[in-house]
Amino acid sequence: MNDLSALPADFIWGAATAAYQIEGAVDEDGRAPSIWDTFSHTPGKVAGGDTGDVACDHYHRVPEDLELIKALGLDAYRFSVAWPRIIPGGGGAVNAAGLAFYDRLVDGLLEAGITPNATLYHWDLPQAQQDRGGWPERETAERFGEYAAVVGQALGDRVKDWATLNEPLCSAWIGHLEGTMAPGWTDLTAAVRASYHLHVGHGLAVQALRAAHSDLRIGIVNNLSPCEPATDREADVAAALRADGHTNRWWLDPIHGRGYPQDMVELYGVDLPIKDGDLESIAAPLDWLGLNYYFRQIIADDPTGPAPHAKSVYLPGVRRTAMDWEVNADGLEQLLVRLSEEYGASRILVTENGSAYHDTVGPDGQVDDPDRSRYLEEHLAACARAVRRGVPLAGYYAWSLLDNFEWAYGYDKRFGLVHVDYASQQRTIKGSGRRYAEIIAAHRRKARRAA
Repeated sequence: MNDLSALPADFIWGAATAAYQIEGAVDEDGRAPSIWDTFSHTPGKVAGGDTGDVACDHYHRVPEDLELIKALGLDAYRFSVAWPRIIPGGGGAVNAAGLAFYDRLVDGLLEAGITPNATLYHWDLPQAQQDRGGWPERETAERFGEYAAVVGQALGDRVKDWATLNEPLCSAWIGHLEGTMAPGWTDLTAAVRASYHLHVGHGLAVQALRAAHSDLRIGIVNNLSPCEPATDREADVAAALRADGHTNRWWLDPIHGRGYPQDMVELYGVDLPIKDGDLESIAAPLDWLGLNYYFRQIIADDPTGPAPHAKSVYLPGVRRTAMDWEVNADGLEQLLVRLSEEYGASRILVTENGSAYHDTVGPDGQVDDPDRSRYLEEHLAACARAVRRGVPLAGYYAWSLLDNFEWAYGYDKRFGLVHVDYASQQRTIKGSGRRYAEIIAAHRRKARRAA
């Protein structure tokens, strides 16, 4: 096994999920449609015509899923709150039944000795708010701040770890520029405006959470990738810098008080709708920084392509997951060091990291997935190497607890430590889940001996 001895004794071992990917119950107890309900029900948008209508039926199976979390030996569980359950209209009336669901989830976690880590926004904007313009409009950021206040006040007496946004890059760039995620737009101006208002919403949510309870630990979660030039040609080197701006700096610089990178502002050519106080609010001090890591990008110049005029190219002969993503654990170490050294992060959590493979259920009903176990071990080893280099890494959340609705890929792509038979909703801990439990137990034993 890779050496994990550098990980601190109080290292947080967790797993993560997202509301629309697992909950189902899309029209129960006052929940209204989200943009992902609309998108997934639009023909041709999601592989296999799949939707999140039922997903893992987590809404009705919380006790069973809590038992799985306990069986894996996790310290913490990262979940997202569904905005359309809490304030179905985006703004306005609060749905008490929606809050009650998360009350039950949080209480169940605490009773099981599991620390909850809540994300306010994992892409499921209420459709009613989208109908008023969505993230390209400032009103959505303002409504998000109000929603954050409601959830923070309701749950903040028990939930102390909060993320405002999950992967705003996906909401803005993939949802509004590339069009392969909800709401499915392909409009650079709308995408840049959405990216800005997501950050404004983040700043307002930080204020609302701190006002709700003074002892909360608040962060934001970004998905980042090292962007390396495909060749040493000047054009590819410049393209890699643009890709880094698009993927990394655009999302990191503003929250660290650096404003928006000027080279990208000029490249996009879209005026940011900045108002007095916005940049200071966006850069409000955080208690932790979340990193979601899946792959690095090898970048070539693409002058006729969309912004940032850079494209990812494949390296031959490298391992790939079922998503066709390169397996490169070194990239995780590289990003962790960058967040520490370049941005001065004082506390980092790997909030997502995982892999999809083509799982099969054996005759004995078990799922043997050695590729996922290997992926897990290699990336945890990268975490340990980063800690040895001085990175203040406090925890790791595997993606995902359960196989689930994988957005535009539907149900074909399985990331779970736990296999889900979608027809019967039967859960089975995979070999990788058992391996993760072994790693956690071994780390705890070593920490006790060292104490």
